[in-house]
Amino acid sequence: MPQPTATAPEAGPSGLPRPSAPGRPGTPGPRPAGQEHRAPRRRTPGRGRGRTAARAAAVRASAGAAVRAAGPVLAAYAASTALHLAMLALLRRPARGSVQDHLLSWDARHFLSIAADGYPDGFSRTPDGELTGNELAFLPLYPLVSRAASAVLGASAGAGALVVAHLALLAALFAVHRLVLGLYGPRTAAFAVVLLCAAQPMGIVFAMGYSESLFLALAAGALLACRREAWLTAGALGCLAGLTRPTAAAVALAVAVAAVQSAAAGRRVRWRPVAGSALACLGTPLYLLWVGDRLGRWDAWFRIQQAGWGTHWDAGARFAGFLPDALVRETGWVPVSTAVLVLGVILLTAAAWRGPGRCVPGVLPLAVYGTAVVVLALGQSNYYHCKLRMLAPAVLFLLPPARALAAARPRTAAAAAGGAALFGTWYGASMLATWPYAV
Repeated sequence: MPQPTATAPEAGPSGLPRPSAPGRPGTPGPRPAGQEHRAPRRRTPGRGRGRTAARAAAVRASAGAAVRAAGPVLAAYAASTALHLAMLALLRRPARGSVQDHLLSWDARHFLSIAADGYPDGFSRTPDGELTGNELAFLPLYPLVSRAASAVLGASAGAGALVVAHLALLAALFAVHRLVLGLYGPRTAAFAVVLLCAAQPMGIVFAMGYSESLFLALAAGALLACRREAWLTAGALGCLAGLTRPTAAAVALAVAVAAVQSAAAGRRVRWRPVAGSALACLGTPLYLLWVGDRLGRWDAWFRIQQAGWGTHWDAGARFAGFLPDALVRETGWVPVSTAVLVLGVILLTAAAWRGPGRCVPGVLPLAVYGTAVVVLALGQSNYYHCKLRMLAPAVLFLLPPARALAAARPRTAAAAAGGAALFGTWYGASMLATWPYAV
């Protein structure tokens, strides 16, 4: 009698066996209605290892790009610092102190006084009872960070102030390089940092015990954060810039412009750009209110500025009167060179607005910031010989020559940038060493 033989299940269209009929032991029952059959997921051999390798390659590529970007910045910083110090050592007068004494002169003494002893409790007056300036005119972030650096390093207040200035300069150069790199490309970014720290006439201030380098680092960081739409970061950096220099109004304006651009592009208002813009406005007003409360007058800070340095807003009237005198009647090289160089800054700032670079997406906040720095520096009634130092963080006026150097032949560009760096380091060291009121 023939024995029954087992038959293989019928194959389905996919080549897999069809499910056995319901009711047999060990076989699945009918699927609920609406539940689709899914083929078992097959793990591709080496798929996980491939993803890991791809991620590792991306990290290596990012690190390599960061190293390549760091090269021009570190080279510019090292060369400019060496040139500034060499020029200052060559031109200084031994009777006026060492190189470090020059780097810690004038306003640096006020910052060191704040770092060591804090702020005075009231107005300062001459023996005749006349109101004069004091340390309350200087905003607090730079001296406080300098005090912290001195404590960490176990060094003097002057050494701490110089360390903070140089670290801030490095951070500023990296931020400016990254910002210009995203707008104009690597060659323009490299020349921009060279012109910024070495070629502009008073670039030496970034290596001194002054707050300009810290302010520029915070301002450039805020602009870079705006470009990446990190609005709260931009607002926080703008607020810190406002605790460093009053010129931070330019940073707050640039953050607001970037926020408006973002709202216009997305056709809706989001809370983060609004919050970042508001936060960027707070730094300097908070300090002015603190000074007013400390001295019992809301206008205390303005009175100290006027009494100590003759500084108030006059919409540029005093500087406009200085220009014709310097260009027509003056014979000294300091006022004449100051007038010519400031006029050059004004023309280059206008060229940045009119040139082809104005159409680059994302350049408007940088243009607004740089122009506002120029307006704020020239619109005050303070000493004319401080103008070039106050214009140093503007950045915008350096873009037209940086773009021209980037478009030139390599040898021509290298020679022109080297000559500009020699002039800038000589001018700053000469002003600091021979002119008693340079900064």
